[in-house]
Amino acid sequence: MENYLSYMMEQLQRLLAIDSPTGMTGAMTGYVMEEYRRLGYDPVKTRKGGVTVYLGGEGAGTMMLAHGDTLGAMVAEVKADGRLRVVPLGGLNANNVETENCRVYARDGRVVEGTIQLINASTHVNLAYQDTARTFTTVEVVLDCDALSKEAVHALGIDNGCFVCLDPRTRIGSSGYIKSRFLDDKLCVAILLAYAKYLKEEQITPRRALYQYVTVFEEVGHGATSGIPAEVEEVISVDMGCVGQGLACTERQVSICAKDLRGPYHYDVVQGLVSAAQAAGIDYAVDVFYSYSSDADMAMAAGVEARHGQIGPGVYASHGYERAHIDGVRNTFELLKAYLG
Repeated sequence: MENYLSYMMEQLQRLLAIDSPTGMTGAMTGYVMEEYRRLGYDPVKTRKGGVTVYLGGEGAGTMMLAHGDTLGAMVAEVKADGRLRVVPLGGLNANNVETENCRVYARDGRVVEGTIQLINASTHVNLAYQDTARTFTTVEVVLDCDALSKEAVHALGIDNGCFVCLDPRTRIGSSGYIKSRFLDDKLCVAILLAYAKYLKEEQITPRRALYQYVTVFEEVGHGATSGIPAEVEEVISVDMGCVGQGLACTERQVSICAKDLRGPYHYDVVQGLVSAAQAAGIDYAVDVFYSYSSDADMAMAAGVEARHGQIGPGVYASHGYERAHIDGVRNTFELLKAYLG
């Protein structure tokens, strides 16, 4: 097991180092396809840009879903002073991006670094600093160059519609805690890759047809609305489990979601996941999420005729500077093994 955990952490760091805000995911999916090929599989890129792969097995099919797109921002206005007004991509919150380092991708491929700051950010100057609500109209991107006019910024190739990517600030500590932006859901992409590696190295033939799907538009609500083969009868979203007040899951557990914002997951799938966890002695928690939806939900809403479920490692501070633990990763990997066989 330890070699697969090491592999997951290696893949996680590589994935997090690739900027992939929803809508700009080509570099990330290119890496994922290359890694699947290295493991001995034949991945396929979907028309929308996601990656699907057949892992083996016959009969009724199960597809595991994880998304490689992340939160981010987009330039909405180049101001007269060369600062940038941005809008969020997905559920990015202005309250937890202030002072974050970022990268702006220009039209010609150049990357210009900057920082997201409150407008008039010096506390010695701005007497309203304490009382100003942080929104995407009160924060801005300050570029790390002397482009002090709209024309100078345009000369850098930066205009409306350019992508803004935040520094993930990844830390994997000796205590087992993993801290980074975008653990949602690159941590689970790493888990899927490790499961594919496990099947290949252990020469395991799945007892059912197994597929994996790394989607690229989950953060804006249409990740798995297409691209699922007709023979798939079950979809399992492998995505972060929420950790917070009123919920049972911790960062050290695998979360099994019984219901989220869109409604209950399939009863038989939830019961099967719980039974598999209990039989294998896996540390798990069952929770109801009231402000959450997954790729599996999106597939159902799009009309996919399949049973659906959702599991994932517990992640604290979701959509902010997130925290997980290696035990939660281990328990998620073990539940996939126990449930899928």
